[in-house]
Amino acid sequence: MKVIEIIQQSEKTVFSFELLPPLKGHTADKLYRTIDELIEYNPQYINITTHRDEVEFRELPNGLIEKKIVRKRPGTVAIAAAIQNAYHIPVVPHVVCGGFTKEETENMLLDLNFLGIKNVLALRGDGLKSESIFTPERAGHSLARELVEQIVNLKQGKYLDPEIKNTAALDFCIGVAGYPEKHFEAPNMDIDLLNLKDKIDAGADYIVTQMFFDNKKYYDFTDRCRAIGITVPIIPGIKPLAMMNQITVLPKLFSIDIPEEFAREVRKCKNNIDARAVGTEWAIMQARELIAHKVPCLHIYTYGISDNTRQIAKAVI
Repeated sequence: MKVIEIIQQSEKTVFSFELLPPLKGHTADKLYRTIDELIEYNPQYINITTHRDEVEFRELPNGLIEKKIVRKRPGTVAIAAAIQNAYHIPVVPHVVCGGFTKEETENMLLDLNFLGIKNVLALRGDGLKSESIFTPERAGHSLARELVEQIVNLKQGKYLDPEIKNTAALDFCIGVAGYPEKHFEAPNMDIDLLNLKDKIDAGADYIVTQMFFDNKKYYDFTDRCRAIGITVPIIPGIKPLAMMNQITVLPKLFSIDIPEEFAREVRKCKNNIDARAVGTEWAIMQARELIAHKVPCLHIYTYGISDNTRQIAKAVI
């Protein structure tokens, strides 16, 4: 089932969450345990992240430096298919521009289609850690809007190679990202919203937001989206704080604000156990308020941690 259909057919706020594929060399056991612990709360779909290649420099025994290309979390397509097959829950694998050519993207989408996966989240993705600005692959996309356009073309049976005849149309529901506190590269919020509208006009079906800790940011973001003609569902994404240092780390990584009321309570904590309890209570407060606001879906960024997500779901679902 498609995410947009799930939202349109539900009379109340639905629940979803996001997982990371296992690290290379690890089994998927931890990922399956996370799903097992959350399945009783009836998640309507599960997002699976996709990770690009990374560049590492390693010193050899002879003192020379070796440049090595690694992908630490491969297997998004396989994991997505395994979850959908085992749990009979729609999955939403992320499709990213960074680190992938258009041809590789097309092949990934073909694989997903063969496996019966009908949902994707189209993202530009991050640049390399060594880059000050995002640099696409030589034959890749620079913008998420371009990626959405490629997926829409495939929905119309238009492949990269125009000589392919009698092409089958692929049928995907397309989600895109929105930023209640502005994408860190956008010069201002107005331009960021116009960039978001470009993705919707290109054919995206819904928006899921970057994490936020102040619901007013989401409400204002939604109002501004509606004011410029964005009418698709806007799904709030929340993340329960798991460690004390995240009140400083998360703002740096994601260009978001931590409300002082929340930060003050975290600073009182003596250890990560206390901080996690405070973070979970704050997320429950956010979730209850958002559900009362009749949001279409409550999407939780788990980062592979299920106990706090389970407490949130138990309290509000």
